[in-house]
Amino acid sequence: MPIQRRRFMQATAVGALASIAGCTQASQNQAQNEETTTESGAQGGGSIGDGELKLATTTSTYDTGLLDELNPVFEETYGLTVKTIPKGTGASIRTARDGDADVILVHARGAEDEFMQDGFGVNRRDVMFNDFVVVGPESDPAGISGMESATEAFATISEAESTFVSRGDDSGTHKKEKIVWEESGVDPSGGWYQAVGKGMGDTLVQTNQVGGYTIADRGTYLSMKNELDLVIHVQGPLKGGPVILKNPYGVIPVNPEKHDNVNYQAAMAYAGFLTSPKGQSLIDNYTANGSQLFFPNALSEKPDFAQYVPQGYSAETAASLSRADKRYLHWVENQVPTNY
Repeated sequence: MPIQRRRFMQATAVGALASIAGCTQASQNQAQNEETTTESGAQGGGSIGDGELKLATTTSTYDTGLLDELNPVFEETYGLTVKTIPKGTGASIRTARDGDADVILVHARGAEDEFMQDGFGVNRRDVMFNDFVVVGPESDPAGISGMESATEAFATISEAESTFVSRGDDSGTHKKEKIVWEESGVDPSGGWYQAVGKGMGDTLVQTNQVGGYTIADRGTYLSMKNELDLVIHVQGPLKGGPVILKNPYGVIPVNPEKHDNVNYQAAMAYAGFLTSPKGQSLIDNYTANGSQLFFPNALSEKPDFAQYVPQGYSAETAASLSRADKRYLHWVENQVPTNY
């Protein structure tokens, strides 16, 4: 599949109504909630905010075409126009801090927590997940294929001085890459390490051109694999690989008390849409090249308080968050089809 380039309290009723749908599993009550949400948005039309929602997002949701599936349905339901700003997680968060986005859809929990701790984000919700993989040429010059440890693979690439292409853009993927390098005890430098400052799709293209290795979110890689001579050498947890390569996504409306220009009504409606049965179904059914790219995880029998606040927010929350990796693997075991 080609890369695709393409005020506050008054808002509570609309945003809460949209968000309710994402708190429990699909049931008769959920169906009623979803129907109510849809009807409310359709009847309100352009009455939500000023008619435009500015979404700052990681490039993986854009390059894979997922937003081309989600946003038209949201626009039709609520009578809004979504202006998508694909910049990567770090740049998306900075855009929101500056008041130039209404909502963010990103995938770097540490950066998301800092954003909320500083008061810029409110009402965070889990949306979906996939994982990261280490890809490279089929010839595998560094000899990392099949390694069960991402840190060992990175260290081996460094020792062999095989070309490694880094996004180098402070994106969620780049942040994950830096975590793996740190855990491997390697400070990457030298001619073999190339930081390109580009999005995921462009980074994969450049990696392919130079015959190097890179870390990529599985969704973008799968959506482009037919155009690349790159193969997966180290799997993420979706295929039994290390948990360090997990990749959860969250949606966070921007706090209108920080920036009174943000369209908070529209932002809450968007968060509610993504986490509703309708939004989750669209994510679940989205595929490219015959593969599912993202796995929804907003619907649950018991709402997970930890998703709304920064990790370590309280002693109770911290105790719950100590099981974060187990929860992630539980989702993998129960949501990923065997033919993934």
